[in-house]
Amino acid sequence: MLGGFSSSTLLKRGASVNAARKLTLLVCALLVLPVLMVDAARQLWLAVLLIGLAAAAHQAFSANVYTFPSDVLPRSAVASVIGIGGMMGAVGGMLFTKFVGQILQVTGSYRILFYTAASVYLLALLVIQILSPKLQRVTRALG
Repeated sequence: MLGGFSSSTLLKRGASVNAARKLTLLVCALLVLPVLMVDAARQLWLAVLLIGLAAAAHQAFSANVYTFPSDVLPRSAVASVIGIGGMMGAVGGMLFTKFVGQILQVTGSYRILFYTAASVYLLALLVIQILSPKLQRVTRALG
């Protein structure tokens, strides 16, 4: 809820959609970084807290990414893009589950997985910035 609240608050204060969404995504990506310390945590509740913080930041990040199609695409394309994105996310989840099993089998450790989890959000934000530096609305449907 805070992810949607923060971007909405920035929009109400006059920030552009580009600035509001990307600043919120950056904060969320930075809030995931402490998950790197889970492997070194000696107390169970510290590990739970770090994973909980990362899960909350993930939810805020994904909620803001989920709004991108409605921010930049014509209404006629939003549902299709969200459907395709959901399908790709499900396929990615299946493939990543296989990857997780192999990593655990080979290393016996979650360290690589926590490092991956910590870095993928900043990487995703970089890809978003490269693909849409100004997050501008497309005025006509493709095709």
